[in-house]
Amino acid sequence: MLEEARPYQGGGNMIADVTFELTRYQPSPNKFEAGTGNIADAVGLGAAIDYVTSLGIENIAQYEHALLEYGIAKLSAIPGLTLVGTAANKTSVLSFVLAGHENEAVGRYLSQVGIAVRSGHHCAQPILRRLGYESTVRPSLAFYNTPQEIDFLAEQVDRFAARQ
Repeated sequence: MLEEARPYQGGGNMIADVTFELTRYQPSPNKFEAGTGNIADAVGLGAAIDYVTSLGIENIAQYEHALLEYGIAKLSAIPGLTLVGTAANKTSVLSFVLAGHENEAVGRYLSQVGIAVRSGHHCAQPILRRLGYESTVRPSLAFYNTPQEIDFLAEQVDRFAARQ
């Protein structure tokens, strides 16, 4: 089947011979691998793996969990804010809704003050609907975030919540 399939793109290393009348492809899988491989990204991925390994996956997981707990405490104190998805064992995302405000408006405001969040259904409409929502605001935390950034997030969400 693979030998009968035609490549969907063309490029170096996939062609055994070419003339004006005929193109003869390399055997599979090479005939589907047009052009030079993405070497720069492969090198970058290797460097990223080395960096994460040097920090330690367990250290990263513990730090992100501590940030998540800190973020939950800070955001939970904001009147009108409801956290969505509060399982004890979860990734470091803080989905929330803010009573009286459209999620997209919250997201736009946070973007304007330099905070990157995602507002929308996050490709998770079935679970959101089961929980009674169509969308949320979702800041995602990672090992490069700090408690001070969570403080700033909470301060800005609280400031936005006070607007009517």
